[in-house]
Amino acid sequence: MRKGIALVVGATGITGGNLASYLVASGWTVYGLSRHATEQSGVIPVAADLLDKSATAQALAGLPITHVFYCTWVRRDNEKANVEANSAMMRHLFEALDCDSLEHASLVTGTKQYLGSFEAYGSGRIETPFRESEPRVPGDNFYYALEDVLFDAAARHGFTWNVHRPHTVIGYARGNAMNMGTTLAVYASICQATGQPFVFPGSQVQWNALTDMTDALVLARQMEWAATTPGAANQAFNTVNGDVFRWRRMWREIGDYFGLEVSECPETPQPLETQMADAAATWRELARKHDLVEPDVGKLASWWHTDADLGRDQECVNDTTKSRDFGFDHFRETRGAFCDLFDRLRAEKLIP
Repeated sequence: MRKGIALVVGATGITGGNLASYLVASGWTVYGLSRHATEQSGVIPVAADLLDKSATAQALAGLPITHVFYCTWVRRDNEKANVEANSAMMRHLFEALDCDSLEHASLVTGTKQYLGSFEAYGSGRIETPFRESEPRVPGDNFYYALEDVLFDAAARHGFTWNVHRPHTVIGYARGNAMNMGTTLAVYASICQATGQPFVFPGSQVQWNALTDMTDALVLARQMEWAATTPGAANQAFNTVNGDVFRWRRMWREIGDYFGLEVSECPETPQPLETQMADAAATWRELARKHDLVEPDVGKLASWWHTDADLGRDQECVNDTTKSRDFGFDHFRETRGAFCDLFDRLRAEKLIP
């Protein structure tokens, strides 16, 4: 497989960070774009705020990029503003690059493609398992806006594209806005230290229904495969681990990892934003006691995102038949993905 020169956009996030490391290990030359340059082994840092058109152009000028992997987003107060900001970021990126020399661009979105935007979450009542061929859910959705910018740039400049739609990515990252694995590890660690019960925060539907998730390495493998396999070009692919589970079992298995007893799911959701309202002081004390490297719980846990995922009142299962038919057959056990993440968080002294 010929290795290219990759630009990972959002290289410090849960998706981009793991992808950048994977591409480096696979022999790519990798530039990592983020708002603030950070050191990552083998990754050439590039610092720019994509909302700043001139700064983006200056930062990317002359870079011989062959493959773009777009793994970032910015959150605003409503979906209309999300659409405006996120589409502007991607436009600024393509305007800054030499797109006539670009071979391929990959975009990571997710299952809000089928569920609806943050402010209309769950408005999409598409039959499960979700298939890539499903029509867009009515209403504003910044995922759709990003796709449209990508499709337009690809048509004008002649490069190929892929869209990847993971469901709740599990992987190592710090300061990430959508990180369920680390959030649950922090929550379990607080329960372990304080003796409070490890209570499932979501809905009865999520507790009992089938669901799936995406290991960051599965996503990285699929992104490299799709970007370098001619027959897979210009396609959207769901990206999940390949197994399905029910939270009523997985929650107990996570509890077992941390040595916690798990009670039955409450009749009504118990959001983590409420349960963990006073977590900042508790975590600072835990960090001091165990010499943890991050005393600010807000840089580890994303209570709101985990509440949104676990509070849904509908089943969420993604069909990966299309990906397998095109030749990608990598899979991962979700329970193992959680445990591997927890092991690393402990090894990095991010949890006790």
